[in-house]
Amino acid sequence: MKSYKTILLSSLVLMLATSCTENEQITSQRGKVKYETISISGKLAGRVSKLYVEEGQKVKKGDTLAFIDVPEVTAKMMQTDGAIMAAEGQLDMAINGATKEQLNQVEQKLKAAQAQLDFAQESYRRLENMHKDSLVSQQQFDEVKMKRAMAKAQVDAVKAKKQEIVKGARAEQINQAKGQLDRALGAKEEVNVASNEKYLIAPVDMSIETISLKEGELLTPGYALINGYETNSIYFRLTVPESKIYDFKINQEVTLENPYTNARFPSKIVAIKQLAKYANITSTTPLYTLDESIYELKIVPLKSIEEGDLYLNSTVLLK
Repeated sequence: MKSYKTILLSSLVLMLATSCTENEQITSQRGKVKYETISISGKLAGRVSKLYVEEGQKVKKGDTLAFIDVPEVTAKMMQTDGAIMAAEGQLDMAINGATKEQLNQVEQKLKAAQAQLDFAQESYRRLENMHKDSLVSQQQFDEVKMKRAMAKAQVDAVKAKKQEIVKGARAEQINQAKGQLDRALGAKEEVNVASNEKYLIAPVDMSIETISLKEGELLTPGYALINGYETNSIYFRLTVPESKIYDFKINQEVTLENPYTNARFPSKIVAIKQLAKYANITSTTPLYTLDESIYELKIVPLKSIEEGDLYLNSTVLLK
């Protein structure tokens, strides 16, 4: 009787030991559930004025996630508006020529200069006769002669100015004005682009996992304010040693199983790549010799997976 009990007890212990060994065994056919990650950062330095989302929230593509206050953008916009107005005025003046008032002003200047020339010419004639009769000195005559020359030069200058106004601006001046306007418009477009960067927009349907700053804190360019996962971007990551890698091919169809629900997911291998040596510790099934290279399989499901069927970094089995 005692021998039967001993045999029965030994059998139960052996069964339990075998069961634990089988449950705890790690094989090269285990993998992890992954999602494509999304990092959203600011292009400009600014202060986080408003957060419109919370961690764990799901958003749609195009939803506004946060507003970044950048006061410099408003100041730059005012500057560019002023530069555009000035450039447009210069271009209009170059194309349309002088106004009626400007022409009248030039005409009045020309009349005044002509009157001075007539007076200088008359003075020159009188002193020329007196100089012949030796009634005035040579110096006095030279002074009158110089004043006549200056009056004539003044008339010529005003006439040239009038001709320039009547003919309009040269092609070079018009092109210069156009260039200034184009530069001002380009500066405004640059400010408009920067203004749009004040709003952080969801690039795809995604879930918000972490928000690294609070309202009122300063966001530097390139710093990830929001991190999350793209919706419906689930894939499976398996690591395989080189001794097993030749069992797999790209576009090979496989089946993965949730070991806790026994749900199965038809899938396909889309990529095989070698992991660097420092990445060996990321192996999902670290049963390999130290001299073996490690490869990663990226596997995507062939059908959509309902939310809640699989969770990030949960284990799946390759059948």
